[in-house]
Amino acid sequence: MTESLETTNHSTDSGPGGYAAARLRLLQEEPRSGPPRRTALAGLTDQWLAALLNGGAETAGIDRGVSLVAVGGYGRGELSPRSDLDVLLLHDGSADRSALAALADHIWYPVWDMGLALDHSVRTPDEARGTAAEDLKVQLGLLDARHIAGDADLTADLRTTVLADWRAQAPRRLPELHALCQERAERHGELQFLLEPDLKEARGGLRDATALRAIAASWLADAPREGLDDARRRLLNARDALHLSTGRATDRLALQEQDQVAGALGLLDADALLRQIYESARIISYASDVTWREVERVLRARSAARPRLRALLGGRGGRGGPGSGADTGERSPLAEGVVEQDGEVVLARAARPDRDPVLPLRAAAAAAQAGLPLSPYAVRRLTAAARPLPVPWPPEAREQLITLLGAGESTVGVWEALEAEGLITRLLPDWERVRCRPQRNPVHRWTVDRHLVETAVRASALSRRVGRPDLLLVAALLHDIGKGWPGDHSVAGETIARDVAARIGFDRADVAVLATLVRHHLLLVETATRRDLDDPATVRSVAEAVGGATTLELLHALTEADALATGPAAWSAWRGSLVADLVKRVSAVLAGEPADDWSTPQQTTAEQERLAVEAWRTGGPVLALHARSEALPPGETGLLTDVIEGPPEEGPSGQEPIGVELLIAVPDQLGVLATAAGVLALHRLTVRAADLRAVELPSDLDAADTVGGVLLLSWRVAAEYGSLPQAARLRNDLLRALDGSLDIVARLAEREAAYRKYPRRRGVHAPPPRVTVAPGSSQLATVIEVRAQDAPGLLHRIGRALENTGVAVRSAHVSTLGANAVDAFYVTDDSGAPLKPMHAAEVAQEVERALTSPPVA
Repeated sequence: MTESLETTNHSTDSGPGGYAAARLRLLQEEPRSGPPRRTALAGLTDQWLAALLNGGAETAGIDRGVSLVAVGGYGRGELSPRSDLDVLLLHDGSADRSALAALADHIWYPVWDMGLALDHSVRTPDEARGTAAEDLKVQLGLLDARHIAGDADLTADLRTTVLADWRAQAPRRLPELHALCQERAERHGELQFLLEPDLKEARGGLRDATALRAIAASWLADAPREGLDDARRRLLNARDALHLSTGRATDRLALQEQDQVAGALGLLDADALLRQIYESARIISYASDVTWREVERVLRARSAARPRLRALLGGRGGRGGPGSGADTGERSPLAEGVVEQDGEVVLARAARPDRDPVLPLRAAAAAAQAGLPLSPYAVRRLTAAARPLPVPWPPEAREQLITLLGAGESTVGVWEALEAEGLITRLLPDWERVRCRPQRNPVHRWTVDRHLVETAVRASALSRRVGRPDLLLVAALLHDIGKGWPGDHSVAGETIARDVAARIGFDRADVAVLATLVRHHLLLVETATRRDLDDPATVRSVAEAVGGATTLELLHALTEADALATGPAAWSAWRGSLVADLVKRVSAVLAGEPADDWSTPQQTTAEQERLAVEAWRTGGPVLALHARSEALPPGETGLLTDVIEGPPEEGPSGQEPIGVELLIAVPDQLGVLATAAGVLALHRLTVRAADLRAVELPSDLDAADTVGGVLLLSWRVAAEYGSLPQAARLRNDLLRALDGSLDIVARLAEREAAYRKYPRRRGVHAPPPRVTVAPGSSQLATVIEVRAQDAPGLLHRIGRALENTGVAVRSAHVSTLGANAVDAFYVTDDSGAPLKPMHAAEVAQEVERALTSPPVA
């Protein structure tokens, strides 16, 4: 063996057994974790592979021109417990190919015997460069090439040429790398908002951190360094803990692993873990945005410079004239102390942040209104030099905040720039508690802080509907501010909103309105979807809570903005129509008109009346199915058909269908709700919304012999799998279920047992159902509210439980929000009166017991 292949003495045996024992000891050492353990694991692996190279080279008769090179994460010395080993066997071409193959086998097979994942290749320097030129991922891996053993000069030459190639090819390869990053983000989502994030592949994850290193190596641009190394280290630590807790090479932080990973990292709980991960991802994402923007600027400037250089060399002058496309570096004023330069918002040369406390908000508002990014260097200067605002804020500061919030979509990027340098928490100290705070409800797309900003974005589009858009925008920003505190976030948020509103300079009356909006931001949608709007108590309670027409107008817009910013499952034309109906009724009460009496029959459409009459005449159920879309106004449906095959057709203007409306008219009898719900579940129809009420028959009918009249059940359903069933089959099964010849209970119990045995998603444990009595919600009935995980047959089980208690369901209001069902049932005793408090509590307990117990046939 020559000097080039000799290595130092090693602390581990070259066989798998010695390395395995040393590796196990290292991974089990509690005090050593994080970067020290990753570095030690890489060093230990280096020693083992070096010994394998030396032994294999001696056996194969190779004494020079060979080296072993670590690339990728291994090359960076960042080995997690289950990381792949990315290794290149580099040779100068002088060795015999059969000897090289024998040497490679001598190294690879012991690694495979250990059960370690191995990404390996055998190449000459020219072959490595050629492969890198064709495959961007190979080139990125070689940028982190590190010598392990063998001919160090061979490795050094490869590193030098690969870096030179990368810098020469950067104008072509960096756009390709940017496209890969964007494609990966679309596929895996944004790490900072995912409940089960992929720590490596999601946007803001470890892949993006590696891409930033590659950009820095190109010398074209460099990422903001503040906090970037710490963010990357925290993500790597989380991946280490995930590998050790699962025993698998996984980068996806599943829900069931989060508590254990949090404990391994010394964090309080899974929420603390997610918040730390989200903050790290946010730092990497922001650094990526800034860096890619700088890359584009540099490449654009280079592209513009080439024609000028050619013109200069050709003797036609060296100045780019008008329309040449060159970046002139000219500054365009946007606001006092704020200018635009090279597509970014920067501070004017004469700006004095140390004497102008409003400058940060003015710069942010100007950037958002112009739809331009705020320069990170400007934000950093503002953070370092700006004076704190006096309390209360001067009017200009408040106006600039409202201007920023009202800019629409461009608000988000500017807000993130302020967040990155800590300016938001300096302006609004209460923001710290909601920053990067996860939301466990899968209906929510965003963390709490991002949801608040998104709500303001949505509210800006509704600002023309209200007389005080400034109050709407600030309420949107603050409506969930209480989620960082224990207890009801609306109650906590009301107190915080009062403090913040006074701090930013609103007068006493406006502070009171903002506090009311935050306290009751869920009032309209919860009342509209869970309460009977024909009950005067419902409308009066909302009117008392709101207090005035101006507040009601603002609350209506805030409700819509909040729901739209939550996620697609939180808002629909159906929900919007219910909220609008409630607002109309409350407006009438606030204007001095009396609330409608529940005893006044609800207006019945011609079709509903026809179905009710037919049900009364035949003594059995009558069904109608309609395709519905968002484009159709409430109460209007598509073509009535007896049979609907396949999914409903699109509505006008390509609007997405929101499901199918199913109307059932049936003579009133015990158990109608449970039976109908059971038949729908049997046909695998998912109930999105439901309403049950009695229908007044026409006065010219002799309905004296009709016991209990006719019930009308309005359902909004969707087929769980495949096409919708035929209306005739639904009616036939409903008839059989009502007369007892179809055992719905047994059929659904079998399906429920199969559902529990093979759940669609393992590892997700829903919270237990909760059944409560809503006191004061109605003067004519008792309201039983059920909150539970949506599941096949849920409404049937609730209906059966109510039926078993002997109460009468006067009306029902069912809504499904994502995976959660929130249902309200207006019930009375056999005399038609509300239940006594003790009886109501017993009914609630019985329903809850039925939902927590396994179904019994």
